[in-house]
Amino acid sequence: MKKVDEHLKKDPSNKTLKKAKKQLSEDLLPRKQKYEQQRKIAQERNSFSKTDHDATFMRMKEDHMKNGQLKPGYNVQMGTEGQFIIGYSLHQRAGDTRCFIEHLEHVNQYISLPQNIIADSGYGSEENYTYLEEQGKKAYIPYNTFDQEQKRTWKKRIERVENMEYDEEFDEFICANGQRFTFQYETKKESDHGYLSIKRRYRCDQCQGCPFQSTCAKGKTYRTITISLKNQIQRKEVKERLHSDDGKEKYRRRKIDVESVYGQIKQNQDFRRFHLRGLSKTTVEWGLVCVAHNFKKWQKIRALQQRGIK
Repeated sequence: MKKVDEHLKKDPSNKTLKKAKKQLSEDLLPRKQKYEQQRKIAQERNSFSKTDHDATFMRMKEDHMKNGQLKPGYNVQMGTEGQFIIGYSLHQRAGDTRCFIEHLEHVNQYISLPQNIIADSGYGSEENYTYLEEQGKKAYIPYNTFDQEQKRTWKKRIERVENMEYDEEFDEFICANGQRFTFQYETKKESDHGYLSIKRRYRCDQCQGCPFQSTCAKGKTYRTITISLKNQIQRKEVKERLHSDDGKEKYRRRKIDVESVYGQIKQNQDFRRFHLRGLSKTTVEWGLVCVAHNFKKWQKIRALQQRGIK
């Protein structure tokens, strides 16, 4: 704007400069200020609600037409034990994976974390597994492809790196046709919590004429795979833990435990939306919902005990 004013002083009759000044003052600069203010409100988020600046647009699980819709909301995380809520936290990001560590650290301020942490596959990531290892906790958390791996069709998918043989001595993967994927380079990526994930890239150049070329290399003469060896080890350990008799029983109880609590609050109590706005207020509101749920659960148990029913 200053440069435009300087040029106008030298040439006051310049219509192009006058038009540019008008556009800057009435349109471009106000819009720039508006966008800067919006970025300040959103911070690291990609959206926010005009009626609740703390709320982030998220893909909701359902609506009256059984379709997922983008609506402003908060991601509620809860920990339960025997269908009692032992801790909760509200987050401004949609994905459960990145809320996991924040939730546990928040709950750990009030109670000690249990030795066994059980959650669904939405929380299974290298960073979360590593965090639990560092805390001395056992993870009973399946990863995103865990259920698929139990099917026969999965084991027949020769293009999956999980179904390839790994030669630890030479650091190479061997495909179904006996060809080797040699190491190329590794990349490092840091997460929001400062966790550094290292992924290694391997390449095979012997795909030309391979009988599996169309399915494995997608018709190309070569194929690359990018993988975290640390995460592969973690997945193997989690898989063995979940396949054990103790692991099966623990994960079976999770479905009865935490899912019942969500069902009780959403379906039976018909609590499907917050009445207050702002992260601090909605956190208090959800806290009251949790207290009410725990009190009702305790009252029901007391009533059964008084009748001599355990």
